[in-house]
Amino acid sequence: MDRTTDGKAPRLKDVAAVAGVSHQTVSRVVNGHPNVRTGTREKVKAAIAELGYRPNTAARSLVTRRSRRIGVLASELSQYGPANTLMGIEQAARDAGYSVSIAALREVNRASICEAINHFMDQSVDGIAVVVPHEEALAALDDMKLSVPVVTVGSPTNSNVSGTIVDQGQGARAAVQHLLQQGHRAIAHLSGPPGWPDSSERKAGWREALRGAGLPDEHLFIGDWGAGSGYTIGRKIAQDPRITAVFAANDQMALGVLRALAEAQVRVPEDVSVVGFDDQPESAYFTPPLTTVRQDFEELGRKSVDLMLRELDVGMPPPTAVVTPALHIRASTAPHQPVSPLSRPHSPNPGPRRSFKNT
Repeated sequence: MDRTTDGKAPRLKDVAAVAGVSHQTVSRVVNGHPNVRTGTREKVKAAIAELGYRPNTAARSLVTRRSRRIGVLASELSQYGPANTLMGIEQAARDAGYSVSIAALREVNRASICEAINHFMDQSVDGIAVVVPHEEALAALDDMKLSVPVVTVGSPTNSNVSGTIVDQGQGARAAVQHLLQQGHRAIAHLSGPPGWPDSSERKAGWREALRGAGLPDEHLFIGDWGAGSGYTIGRKIAQDPRITAVFAANDQMALGVLRALAEAQVRVPEDVSVVGFDDQPESAYFTPPLTTVRQDFEELGRKSVDLMLRELDVGMPPPTAVVTPALHIRASTAPHQPVSPLSRPHSPNPGPRRSFKNT
């Protein structure tokens, strides 16, 4: 930390003197007050940078009765979506002058959720963001009466909380409509596990699109979000020549499907088209590059912080914010080419897995 000429840490009045403004103006800039002219704000920021001034957060908390800290309850942080949502929350919170305290759940159950939220309350957080898109989390929140704003991120909301959501059904319908437009009629769905709203809504979107086209929803498989489950189910799909397209509920499971089909000598997209969901960065480098539905996870996180701060300022929950997904078409989908089922390679006993060694 820089020092002033008297050897002490810079204070509010020192910043005011360098910027040529009142200490009240410096206080408004530090606290993010909107009623400050742009030129004045920039002068104050330059003086803060020059002196290395750091606000006294303890003193400010006594005045504002805010800790300037947000609690984030999260699960599945090894997955692309939750990890990037967390990044969006952390960045938006920092931009607004807040720090973030994270509680990552190993298991999603009522006891672990309540324990984490009580931990946040002991820290006197100003609000809590819940990045746990699971029905158990929603049920626990519905039972808890909390004195701070709670925002669910990527999950349906309830009467006690506001939230940000991705229109999962719209994304799923866009994926299936694309396959229908390519002439596919037997479109399998590899869903996520039960208990996850994202899984249920994407499955419902797949089913709705098929029924809207007058087609049966008979090819449904249940996965667990991981590439391993996609691989296992992909081996089954490879043995069913009726299926000409697969809509996987996330890119990781789609990756497993691609490998299983390749091992069974089922060509993608010539024999079977594959669509994923999430558009993780690696999906553009799958073989072939994956057609997928993109979710803006960082935007989801930013919107959740905006909702929380609005509730803190206004005192009432704002409406749910919706992020619209978009289909990104790549080389894993193509028009359906009707062929004889006998021409598609298949075997009742697929060969053993090949092992891949790191090089």
